[in-house]
Amino acid sequence: MKILVTGGSGYIGSHTCVELLNSGYEVVVMDNLCNSSEESLNRVKQITGKDLAFYKADITDRDAFKKIFSEHKIDAVIHFAGLKAVGESCEKPIEYYFNNVAGTVIMCDEMRKAGVKNIVFSSSATVYGKPKTVPIKEDFPLSTTNPYGATKLMIENILTDIHTADKEWNVILLRYFNPIGAHESGLIGEDPNGIPNNLLPYVSKVAIGQLPFVNVWGNDYETKDGTGVRDYIHVVDLAVGHIRAVEKLKENPGRKVYNLGTGNGYSVLEIIENFSKACGKDVPYKIAPRRPGDIDVCYADASLAKEELGWEAKFGIDKMCEDLWRWQSKNPNGYK
Repeated sequence: MKILVTGGSGYIGSHTCVELLNSGYEVVVMDNLCNSSEESLNRVKQITGKDLAFYKADITDRDAFKKIFSEHKIDAVIHFAGLKAVGESCEKPIEYYFNNVAGTVIMCDEMRKAGVKNIVFSSSATVYGKPKTVPIKEDFPLSTTNPYGATKLMIENILTDIHTADKEWNVILLRYFNPIGAHESGLIGEDPNGIPNNLLPYVSKVAIGQLPFVNVWGNDYETKDGTGVRDYIHVVDLAVGHIRAVEKLKENPGRKVYNLGTGNGYSVLEIIENFSKACGKDVPYKIAPRRPGDIDVCYADASLAKEELGWEAKFGIDKMCEDLWRWQSKNPNGYK
C-alpha cells in the first residue's frame, strides 16, 4: 500500500512515516515546511534505511494534489497538515479557517477525482471542549473554545458528511490527547518555531538553558497538587496508532472515531518532576495566574481503540521524558 502523508515532515508526521516505512508501506509526503524541516525526512530515511517521495507543497494547492495523484497510485491519506497553535488561531482566525478547512476541502475534492476514498484524520481532544466528567469517551458532546479546535471539529464534520453521501469513503478520526517524547534514536523530535506553546518542549528548553523557567499557569485547580492534569502520550505510541488505523481501513469500516491517549492523567508539577529526573537536574518554575479557557482535568478513555484497533499506549511518563531529553540534548537547536 502507498500512503500519502500530508504534513509528514512535522512532529507527529515524521514519527508516523518511520512506523509506516518499518511496517512495509510506501510513503509519499506532502508538506509546505512552514512549521517543519525537510531535515526530519532525511532522518526518517536514516532511521529506517528506506526512501520516500517528498513534495514541497501546500494543501490549498490543487495542482500539487493533481501531480501527486497522477504520479503515484495512492491507497490512503493520513492527513496531518494544518496550522496548530491555539493562541495564534485566536489572532489569525481567517488564516486558520482557510488553511485547515478550505485546504482539507480541496484535498478531499482531488482525492475524490483520483478515486482515493480512504483517510485517517489527525483530530484532537480539543473537540471535547470542557468535558463535564473524565475519562473522556468518544460519544461525549463536542464543542470548542478556540478557532484551532473549531477547524478540527469542522473537518470531522466535513469528512463525516462525505462518508454519509458516499459510503465508499472510509474515514477514521483519531482524537489525540497530548503527544510528547521523541524517537528513541534521538534523531527526530518536536522542533517548534520560536518559543514553544506546549508544556514539554518548553520544559526541555528550560532544562537545556535556553529559557529561564517554566510558567505554571495556576495552582488552584481541583487536582491533587492544584495544577492542571492532562493525558500525555508518547509520540511513538501515537504513530503506531496510525498504523493500526490504516490496517483498519482495509476492512472498509465506514466512519470510525478513536481516542488515542494513555488513560492516565499527569499534573504539570508531576511532569516537571519527572523531566527533572530524566535530565538529572532541577527544572526551575514559577507559579503564574491561570490562563483563560484552561480546564482542571482531561484524560482519555482509550478502550475503544484497544478493542477495535488492537492498540494501546505502551510507554509511561519516564520513557516519554527520557526520550524527549535525549532528542533535546542531542539537538539543542532542533533541526537547524
